[in-house]
Amino acid sequence: MSTPSHTPKPPGATAVLALADGTLFWGRGVGALGEVVGEVCFNTAMTGYQEVMTDPSYAGQIVTFCFPHIGNVGTNAEDIESTVPAARGCVLRADITEPANWRATGALNGWLAARGLVGISGVDTRQLTRRIRDLGAPSGVIAHAADGVFDIPALVAKAQGWPGLEGMDLAAEVTCTQTYAWDETLWSLDGGYGRLSDPRFHVVAIDYGAKRNILRNLASLGCKVTVVPAQTTLDEVMAHQPDGIFLSNGPGDPAATGTYAVPVIKQLIETGKPLFGICLGHQMLALALGATTYKMATGHRGANHPVKDHTTGKVEITSMNHGFAVDRASLPAGVTETHTSLFDNVLEGLAVDGKPVFSVQYHPEASPGPEDSHYLFKRFVDLMDARRV
Repeated sequence: MSTPSHTPKPPGATAVLALADGTLFWGRGVGALGEVVGEVCFNTAMTGYQEVMTDPSYAGQIVTFCFPHIGNVGTNAEDIESTVPAARGCVLRADITEPANWRATGALNGWLAARGLVGISGVDTRQLTRRIRDLGAPSGVIAHAADGVFDIPALVAKAQGWPGLEGMDLAAEVTCTQTYAWDETLWSLDGGYGRLSDPRFHVVAIDYGAKRNILRNLASLGCKVTVVPAQTTLDEVMAHQPDGIFLSNGPGDPAATGTYAVPVIKQLIETGKPLFGICLGHQMLALALGATTYKMATGHRGANHPVKDHTTGKVEITSMNHGFAVDRASLPAGVTETHTSLFDNVLEGLAVDGKPVFSVQYHPEASPGPEDSHYLFKRFVDLMDARRV
């Protein structure tokens, strides 16, 4: 496959994506002026760009959207997963158009600019995605300047100097700074977000980069949720007298975050409380059980990933965002693989034999994405319910 290395600047270009190997992608700047550096990845979802850009699991990453029309439904204050976007920037194929949706309160370009997010449009995202698929996710810099003047050698050097996600504890950057309560339920067409009025269970959610819709799914099933920072101790968790513990999604290398999280997770397993982990929480649960993780070449990011649930035999279409995975060969005795990717056979879920402990690699709240995996929240609630009898 040919690459546009050292491609001359075309007329009218106000932005460039410079990769660590010197490959250049020229385009038109969107969002904020300036430069951002990070790992360049791609997402195949056709909807939910606001949720993607505000998903804390994208910390340290520049998101290439495979779907060409990003921004056409505008932005609003409801479709966000965190107050401060964690993604560093975005790469788009087509120019951002005027919003065409009844829920829109603003345009994507202004939304990006207001949050300091740098983007580039007019890029051949198919070519960039194929490059990532074939060669792995590179480090890169997006630069956006109104005058279109860039120091290309300096940008390439900046990309080369970025250390990459392996070994990074990014959960520390996106976790909450203090404990808080959550009781907001899922959005409905006729009433927007609701409130939990009569909780049946109390869940402590350890925030490694939790998405709001995950918390809403728990609240919608009758769970009062207490969200605690990533470095919360066992005693601090148990002081809340939870019925169950939730290990959230999050960014970065699970082995790096695991230096302080894994010892606590090991202790939580021994309490006998139901424990449910997703994404980074799944990976660190695996580490706590004695397994290992590894960095994937391209990762899984999108809303169309088929996964088989071995407990039911059913296939679900899932929403994913992960660049690390659990090594199946490292699973110890007593830990069973429960879910498998039908794209590339990567391990996507596990359970501890004889204990109320399970996890999945993907995002079952489906934000964005299909709702095939909502049953997992019910599975967690059922475990808590069974221990009340």
